[in-house]
Amino acid sequence: MSNQQIIAPCLWFDGRAEEAATFYTSVFPDSRIEHVMRWPSETPGANAGKVLLVAFTLAGQRYQALNGGPHDEFNDAISLSVRCQDQAEVDRYWDALTADGGRPVQCGWLKDRFGVSWQIVPDALPTLLMDQDQARAQRVMTAMMQMVKLDVAQLEQAARAAA
Repeated sequence: MSNQQIIAPCLWFDGRAEEAATFYTSVFPDSRIEHVMRWPSETPGANAGKVLLVAFTLAGQRYQALNGGPHDEFNDAISLSVRCQDQAEVDRYWDALTADGGRPVQCGWLKDRFGVSWQIVPDALPTLLMDQDQARAQRVMTAMMQMVKLDVAQLEQAARAAA
């Protein structure tokens, strides 16, 4: 079985595909723009020569950014989840993705300046939520539900709290 990625998410933008791909590749390691495809010069109308599609790699995974027009917008039905080793990594990604027009949402979710939803999740969270002690796991869930940006120390404190 090949390790080659055969599915690449395609993100729909209204004229900002290259800007978004450039931004995302600046935020995550092991990222780069692979190819920028432009509308052919023979294309009738105002699109000739403009960016149509950007193929890029983000943290080692392939993506596409398409300038598809204004009639579809991002919503919370799909998000990109970022696994973080520690609080410093959570803080770094959170700060980068909420900068310049992004906004915090709830429970580790945010929207970046392009409207894409992201989940910034510390590695500790799934471990704490899957604790065999259901009361501990519930305390962690309760703490998480009250947070905007996830705080590893507070999640761990909730797990340790006396019942």
